[in-house]
Amino acid sequence: MSKIILSLALSCSLFSLSHSAQAQLGRTYTIGFLAGLKAPSPAPGPNVDAFREGLRELGYVEGKNITIEYRWGGGNLERMPELAAELVRIKVDVIVTQGMPAVLAAKKATSTIPIVAANSDNLVEAGVVASLARPGGNVTGSTRVDADFSVKRLELLKEVLPKLSRVAVFSHGALGGDQEELQESRTAARDLGIQLQSLQIQEPNDFPNAFSEIIKRHADALIIITSSFTSAHRIQLIELATKNRLPTVCGQALWSEAGCAVSYGPNLTELYRRAAYLVDKILKGSKPADLPVERPRKYELIINLKTAKQIGLAIPPNVLARADRIIR
Repeated sequence: MSKIILSLALSCSLFSLSHSAQAQLGRTYTIGFLAGLKAPSPAPGPNVDAFREGLRELGYVEGKNITIEYRWGGGNLERMPELAAELVRIKVDVIVTQGMPAVLAAKKATSTIPIVAANSDNLVEAGVVASLARPGGNVTGSTRVDADFSVKRLELLKEVLPKLSRVAVFSHGALGGDQEELQESRTAARDLGIQLQSLQIQEPNDFPNAFSEIIKRHADALIIITSSFTSAHRIQLIELATKNRLPTVCGQALWSEAGCAVSYGPNLTELYRRAAYLVDKILKGSKPADLPVERPRKYELIINLKTAKQIGLAIPPNVLARADRIIR
């Protein structure tokens, strides 16, 4: 009799597990994607493509078991709280953010919906997570801030311009990743014997005066720190730099594609693939609080040879040989 009861109990347990698994497989998840920039057009863009491809590799098919709700700020960062609130209202299962304004808005909008920062500044410095190893709360993801990145970027610039003595730096934010990256650049500049001139640009009207100032001070090159604001205005910034025949160094491939002479920084498509991996972990039951925030694993050097020739910048052969991509 006891064997029969045990057999019945085991059968019920297996049926329950099977039923639960089938229900899980049959569910459609809704992923919110929040970004401060304009929606990529006409194609989704390489970063969104990498995220979607990462999801597909993990078994998620749009229209079948996932739906992605996109919210784009169009370069107007003041809209981020409103857009984040929209995603909370439609009860998405997880929010994926692009850029620091997006993750801050999402964090303010919800303390319960999991948030994956696909591409952010230092989440610890911004007070979004308790630590990289143990985030706590409802946010995890990737941070593109890395002290080595700032050092290597200046070393690279020194290789391109051996007589380099003055470098201007444009930043936007007064707090967070912008200032952390700026401080790391200052330290690296001191070690390399380079004078660093930093200017904060708060709105597009500041651009002409900022360029006039750095030209007046005889800057040899310009580093533009990546943020949602500078990214939204990257074409205008690069055009002004090119007009002034000023070599530019940036942190992402999109900047080189817009005309930045040299870009060195994290491979963003890899970060967005990792975001898909973290989303998968969360949808399978992991909590953001227990998923460590990741640092970049891959970096890429891109040279825009067309821009370099236009401004009379000679890129040394040894630097060209190390480039992951050359835009001609």
